[in-house]
Amino acid sequence: MEATALFVGIDVSKDRLDVHVHGRDEWFDVPRDTEGIAALVERLRALTPQIIGIEATGGFENVVVASLAVAGLPVVVVNPAQVRAFANALGKRAKTDAIDAAVIARFVAATQPEIRPVKDEETRLLADLVARRRQILAMIKAENQRRANAPPRMQKSIDRLLKALGREIDSVNGDIDTGIRNSALWREKENLLRSVPGVGPTIARTLIAELPELGTLDRRAVASLVGLAPWTRQSGRWRGKSFIGGGRANVRSALFMGALVAARHNPVLREFRNRLVAQGKPKIVAIVATARKLLTMLNAIIRDKTPWQKQNA
Repeated sequence: MEATALFVGIDVSKDRLDVHVHGRDEWFDVPRDTEGIAALVERLRALTPQIIGIEATGGFENVVVASLAVAGLPVVVVNPAQVRAFANALGKRAKTDAIDAAVIARFVAATQPEIRPVKDEETRLLADLVARRRQILAMIKAENQRRANAPPRMQKSIDRLLKALGREIDSVNGDIDTGIRNSALWREKENLLRSVPGVGPTIARTLIAELPELGTLDRRAVASLVGLAPWTRQSGRWRGKSFIGGGRANVRSALFMGALVAARHNPVLREFRNRLVAQGKPKIVAIVATARKLLTMLNAIIRDKTPWQKQNA
C-alpha cells in the first residue's frame, strides 16, 4: 500500500512555530529559538514530508527556512496573500495560529509549489543591504518633499537630517560595493548584467540580491516569479484587460525603471518599445512589455554567461 504524501504548514510568530501535518491531521508547536528549531528539524526529518510551506512574515521566517533548507528538507516560502485567498475560498474565516498552519499545509498540498534554492547567508546580507538602501532613499525623498513647504527653521532641521541620511547612504553603498568586490561570482554576474544598456549598478545588485533564480528558470517561469507575466480576466465571451502583479515587487520596480532607460538607450529594446507604440499599444503597456523582454534578455545572459554585446553582435 502506497504511503500517504505528507504536506506541512508552519505558521511563524515572534516566539513560536505552529505546525500542521496535512495527511495525518497532526498539530504541534515549538519555540522559535535554537532548541525549538532543532527539535522541529528532527521531527520533520522523521516524517519525510513532500513539501513544507512557511508563510512570509516580515523576516521572522528566515532562520527557520534556512535551518530546514540546510537540513535538506523541502521548504518553500509562500505568499501570505495567496494563502489568505485560499483560506477564503475554503470558508476559513476564523484566524488563529493553528488554523493558519493548517491552511498553509492544505495550500501547499493543493498547489505543490516548486522548491527553489534558498539564498545563502551572503546573498541574504546583500539583499538586506539593498533593501536598506531603498529605505534610506525613500526617507531622503520624503524629507525633500517636506522641505519644499517647510518654514526656514524647519528647513534647517530637515537639512541636518538629510546630511545624516546622505552619510548613511554612502556607508550602505560602500558595504554593497565591498560585498560585490569580495565575491567573484557576484562580480561576474554584475558585469554580465551591466553589459546591457539600461542596466546600472542598482538594478544589477537588486537582481543579484533578490532574484537568485535568474538564469536557472525559463522565460515564462522567471516572468511569473517577478510578477511580469500578464494574467487575463475572461468569462464566456467577455474578455477583460490583462494585468500584471504579485511576485517580487522590488525586482519588478527595478526592471520597470530599467525598461524606461533602455527604451531610450538600448537599440534592441528601443525598437521593440517603439514598434508596440506604433501598433497602437498604450505607452504603459509597451513599457511593461519592454520590462518583461529585458528580464528575458537578462535571464538568458546569466544562463549562458554571455555579455549583451556578444549576444547581439
